Formats: sequence, C-alpha cells, structure tokens
Amino acid sequence: MRNGGPTAYDASDAHQAGKRPPRRGTAPASRPPGSDDLDGRDPRIVGEVAERTAELMIRSGIPPMMARVLAALLTTDGGSLTSAELVRRLQVSPAAISKAVGYLENQKLLRRERDSRSRAERYVADEDIWFEAVMASVRVDLQIAEVCREGARRLGGTTPAGARLEGMGQFLQRVSEDLARSAEHWREVYARDGQPPSPPA
Repeated sequence: MRNGGPTAYDASDAHQAGKRPPRRGTAPASRPPGSDDLDGRDPRIVGEVAERTAELMIRSGIPPMMARVLAALLTTDGGSLTSAELVRRLQVSPAAISKAVGYLENQKLLRRERDSRSRAERYVADEDIWFEAVMASVRVDLQIAEVCREGARRLGGTTPAGARLEGMGQFLQRVSEDLARSAEHWREVYARDGQPPSPPA
C-alpha cells in the first residue's frame, strides 16, 4: 500500500524505494524485547554475553532452546525469570519455554519457586546448579558402572566382552567417585570464601 496499492503498484519503483534509508523521525526508538528485565544494563551487551554462553552450551550437548533459556537466566543479576519474561526476552512461544524449563529442571539445571509478588512461577539458576548437575551425572555414571560390572560377571571376566565391560565399569566408577569428591570440595571452598578462588597462573 505504501508503493501504489493494488491498482498502481510497480515492482521496480517499490524495489528502489526499499533501497532508500528510512526517514529519521522524532519518535523515540522502541525498546528491545525484554529490556525491562536486564537490570538496567545495555541490552546489546547482555544479548552478546547470553548468545556466546548459549553457543558454548549447545556445543556441549544442551539443545538450542534449552541453552538459550539457561543463558538468559544466568545473565540476570537475580538469576531468575518468569515464563512471561523469558517469552518477551527470547521472542518465543510459552510452549517453547515450558518445554525448555522441563528439560532443564530434569537435568537439575534450574529450579522453580513462587514469585512473592504474584502467582507466577519463577525459574531460578543459582550458584548451586552446577554442583547439582555434576552430582546428577555422577549418579547416572555410577549406575552405568554397576550395570557394566554386573554384565562382566554374567558373561565371565575371562571373555573379551566380560573383560571389556569390567574395564568400563571400573573406569566409570573411579572417575565418578573422584569427580564427586572434587565437586564437594570446591562447593565447600566457594561457600566458605564467598567467591571463587583465583585460578593458578
């Protein structure tokens, strides 16, 4: 309609008009989606940090939408957002948020809590999520280790298949136990000191 309407439209003229820069007006620029939830920070910087964080999570195996939701939570000062705030910030449907939240909750990467000011649920990614995620992974790996060692006993430790399963079981058990001890140690250090220790030079 801006280029002649149904009776006078000309494709060439419309194409040329589309190539011209938009006219500058006095109306204020619209705020980026979800900018009210960014704790007063520059939306572009927050978006860049969240996007980079999500990209690395995707490379580690987290599905894209789940990674975007988790990155959005991690880049808020409060570490929590409601479903409506996530919808506004990520410009996706409530159903997509609900599915992502379900996945992340199952992986122990977030928890739910009731918003004290409303009936809405808030999704929280706090300082303990990585410890809980590591411990959840450890529990699964220990179960796999036990299944492998049980399979080795049933197949016979002297058979190639039995020896293979026994080796896998022992490896997973020892690595998982070491990982659990390390996670518990560093959780205590962080809790005692109130901040992460400096990495070695």
